[in-house]
Amino acid sequence: MAVVAAMVGVLVAYAAIAFRLSIGGVQWLSYGVYGEVLIGRVAELPVWQVLLVPTAGGLVVGLFLKFIMPGGRPMAVAHVIEAMALRNGRMRLRDGLAAAFVSVVSLGAGASTGREGPMVHLGATIAGAATRRLGLSPHLGRTLLGCGVAASVAASFNAPIAGVFFALEVIVGHYALSAFAPVVIASVAGTVICRAHLGEQPAFLLPQFGVNSPWEFPAFMLLGAVCAIVAMIFMWSIFYAERVVDSLKVPDWIKPAAGGLAIGAIGVEFPHILGVGYEATDAALNELLPLWLLLMLIPLKTAATAISIGCRFGGGVFSPSLYIGAMTGAAFGLMAAGVFPHLAASHGAYAIVGMSAVAAAVLGAPISTILIVFELTGDYQITVAVMVATSIATVIVQQFQGRSFFHWQLENRGLNLRGGRARHLLQTLTVQDVLAKDFDKISERTSIAEIKSMFSRLPHGTFVVVDSADKLVGTISFADLKHIAFDNSLDSLINARDVAHSHAPAPSLDDTLEEVLAVMDVSGEEHLAVIAGAGDRSVLGIVHHGDVLRAYNRALLEAQAEEHDDTRI
Repeated sequence: MAVVAAMVGVLVAYAAIAFRLSIGGVQWLSYGVYGEVLIGRVAELPVWQVLLVPTAGGLVVGLFLKFIMPGGRPMAVAHVIEAMALRNGRMRLRDGLAAAFVSVVSLGAGASTGREGPMVHLGATIAGAATRRLGLSPHLGRTLLGCGVAASVAASFNAPIAGVFFALEVIVGHYALSAFAPVVIASVAGTVICRAHLGEQPAFLLPQFGVNSPWEFPAFMLLGAVCAIVAMIFMWSIFYAERVVDSLKVPDWIKPAAGGLAIGAIGVEFPHILGVGYEATDAALNELLPLWLLLMLIPLKTAATAISIGCRFGGGVFSPSLYIGAMTGAAFGLMAAGVFPHLAASHGAYAIVGMSAVAAAVLGAPISTILIVFELTGDYQITVAVMVATSIATVIVQQFQGRSFFHWQLENRGLNLRGGRARHLLQTLTVQDVLAKDFDKISERTSIAEIKSMFSRLPHGTFVVVDSADKLVGTISFADLKHIAFDNSLDSLINARDVAHSHAPAPSLDDTLEEVLAVMDVSGEEHLAVIAGAGDRSVLGIVHHGDVLRAYNRALLEAQAEEHDDTRI
């Protein structure tokens, strides 16, 4: 596994290098400049070109999504989380290459997204292809997927420690040694290759910042709260834009071009919002932007990113969240210095703190984000300030929103994966796996006297009541009869239909055990009749609470045994 992890790390690193060079090549064709020096060049270009380039790039993206890309949408980190939880780490390399192409065109043409999310997806698909080629078990496949993610983050940011913790915190979901060691090896391998070709310098070159006074920590705490609000507005804006764009009655392939035109219109006056945005982020960190521009770029970058993702440009949210956090922190620092000029640190220090706080709140990954920011900036002098603000921002977002951006994306597609592997087991098992067909079925016209006489032989204490067409009417348990159990005067007056619990929920065969357990918890029912479907109430069997728990326990033990066997191997 160590050898395979190292090989995956090397392959992913070269893929990351090719990805970055490809973005630069498209940017050179589009704007005539290569690398993170876009702002000055765009300011020199004619207005028609600034409008045309992202529009034309959007048209290419739209046609590619319509005719080639599976599902008609770009892919990024959320799809990797889904593959980890639902497909044991197996992903198709074809999907990764297609998603990478969409992101290369998008970012090269000026879409206001990040390059890290698509790179994580590409690294994961490389690992998934290796899993399939080597015939690895599900447990080893999930570990190797984490290796691909770690190597991609390490190669993208030149940050090996952050790569390890991002993969374990966001994708793998645990820090067990069986996963930790291969992920470290892959991250180191990816970093070595990246540094050999691109150099060892961090993404941002900064002077050393420090904290002038302990009295600044209330300001850092307040900055954490401000960053939480900014992060939530950022995420809400993206999902609002997606809903608006999806509701438009125009062909889907036109939408990226229309979004590109809107991005170009913003970029005419504010070229800082175009592309990945590292140049503008670096300017904020180095205190080169005035307060008015910092305050303008926060909503403009938010809007540009929301339009880009909503209109289905490729790219992620990590770079934009770093950008918005840096602008927020720098603006906050300038205002703090105006109020307390003798206490406030350099506003570049606040920019670093804000960068970490917003990104961590958006990603739901405070540990790895703190490490990424440290490795990106090389500045360890304000460690405590970064940790304080990041923790506060993350807690506030989790309390008000309850999920990260990636899990919000998944939930909008009907997938709730926040419970981890244990919850996944309940989601993969269905009612059909625990269906009991030996149940007691009675007619709705059965008298209470007959029902009382049959209760003594009832194994589960529940009758399923059906009508003349054998359709479900409801269920009867002893609790439904307790108020008339000793009143024989009613035996000839009422029948099964009169006392049946007609509002008892009735699952179908395809319902998951997670859904069934939730229904049982809410309704208090321990035995539920199973019907054919929403439009067909034919009774197929019954599901018992004890059977659901036993099935879940068996699946959990099998998963643990599998992981134990893989660890021994």
